Parts: sequence; C-alpha cells; structure tokens
Amino acid sequence: MTPAISVAGLTRRYRGTLALDAVSFDIEPGSVTGLLGRNGAGKTTLLRIVAGQEFPSAGGVRVLGACPVENEKVLRRMVLVREDQRYPDYGSWPAAFQVRHALRAASWFYPNWDGDLAAALVADFGLPRSRRVAKLSRGMRSALGIVIGLAARAEVTLFDEPYAGLDPVARKLFYDRMLADYAEHPRTVLLSTHLIDEAAGLMERVLVIDHGRIVLDAAADELRGSATSVSGPAIAVAEFTAGRTVWDRRRIGSQESAVVAGALDDTDRARARSLRLHLEPLTLQQVVVHAAGTAAAGMPDARERTGA
Repeated sequence: MTPAISVAGLTRRYRGTLALDAVSFDIEPGSVTGLLGRNGAGKTTLLRIVAGQEFPSAGGVRVLGACPVENEKVLRRMVLVREDQRYPDYGSWPAAFQVRHALRAASWFYPNWDGDLAAALVADFGLPRSRRVAKLSRGMRSALGIVIGLAARAEVTLFDEPYAGLDPVARKLFYDRMLADYAEHPRTVLLSTHLIDEAAGLMERVLVIDHGRIVLDAAADELRGSATSVSGPAIAVAEFTAGRTVWDRRRIGSQESAVVAGALDDTDRARARSLRLHLEPLTLQQVVVHAAGTAAAGMPDARERTGA
C-alpha cells in the first residue's frame, strides 16, 4: 500500500539555522497521527513542506504517491489548516471577504466538500456568515479554519495548532466532530498540537519532533503506561530502580522520585508496595515531554539520568 505521506531525509535550513534535520517517516492511509513537540521544534516547517507550500533544502516528500509542489491533482486532495491561517480581504463593503465567501471558495477547490457538514459546523461554532473574516476574533478565525478543514473531507488533512483562541468547550466540539466525521469518512490526519493529553483520544500514532529531528515514533497505545513515576524514600527508590532505564531522577531531602521507562507488571507493583513506594503512570503528554527532554540532553536511548 502506498503511504499517504512519505518523508525521506527531509532537511530545511534557514540562513544557518537547521529547522529540519534528515527527517524520515511514512504515514499509512486512514490514520490519525499526532505531530508533537515544543515551539520551534520544526512542526510548522514540516507541515508546510508536506503541503507543498515550502521547498526542502534536501530530501523529499511524496503525498498520495506524488510530489505535492505545484501539483494540482495532489493539492486538491489535501488541506492544511494553520494557526495563523490567512484569508484575502478586498477592502470595504460590498467586496469585503466574508465568512460565507471563504466557505464558497473552499467548496470550489475541494472535490469532496460537504456543504451540509460545513453548515452544521458553522452553527455549532456560532460563526456569523456575513462578517468580514478580517473582523473575526482569534477564536472565530480558528473555528473557520476548522470548518474548512473538516468539511473539505480531503484525503490528507493537516492541522497545525488549529484551535488557537478557542475555549475548552469549543475545543471539545472540534475533537468530537472530527472523530465522528473521521469514523464515517476515513482520511489521513496529521495533527500538530501542544494540548497533548486533551487530544490524546484522537491519536493512533505519535511523532515527536525536537530540534528538527524525530525523537519518538510510536503507536499511541504503546506509549500510554509506558513509563511510571516512582516516589518515596530515596533508599527504596534506588533499590526499586536498580537495573532499570530511568529517564529522570529528582531528590529533595530523604525523598526521591524517578521516572522509570517500560511497563510494570504485577510483581513490580507488589514490590513497590512492599517498599512503600508510590507509583503514578505518566500521561501521554508527560511521556512526550520526557522523550523530548532526553533527546535534547543528547541521550536518544533514554539512558539513566540522576538529575544531580
């Protein structure tokens, strides 16, 4: 099966700054992948190159089996919604570019456009159809991008922090509508987000990028419960973690906490109880934070750190 997105040796430099460093991965059709990482990690640059909006310095990208750059057949099957999405504005009324104009233009471009879904989403988010896009609040502009991104029903859908300015209720609405429409109309979704735990239920796979390099690529289910915080008396923590892979270790007085990589079994949990230790599974966001921090420290294999 041809990957929906194939990235090979992708590198991007800006005036001496290395934004992407030999990034490679494949994404299979009909999946939701989270693209995670800190600000400046390279997520937006990667998405822009995948969408054919920017050129790589080296390496290449293929979307639906072809290069996306100036390729109308591919571009009409793909949508990118960005946090800083821009729309044309033609000045004073009646030529001003309004919400309804943005939706109409999108309907012309995307062959799978669903007008009924767009109308339902506009109502859900309370978007004023006759308001100039330039006069929308930040949250409403984000909602407009989400409406276009979902109603386009593009085979490859790219979201780059799409809900800037949306309150928690509106964000949950986005998650619910995306999941429901994805179930009925499967597509390939690549979602960049900082709100990892909030969006964790959407993700089947996680790509973590840090300093322009992929530092973690795994199924989301494998990462949940893949690391545990162990805390208690320092001597007991040291005994429990001996011989294990430790991502982080912190000590205050006689108490210590350590992050242990790898799943724990019933024997491990019984031993922890006997040592009077507290175990707390890491959330997906905590796992990602530790993975990025480990890579930034120059230890991609998550070798033991004492934190001292």
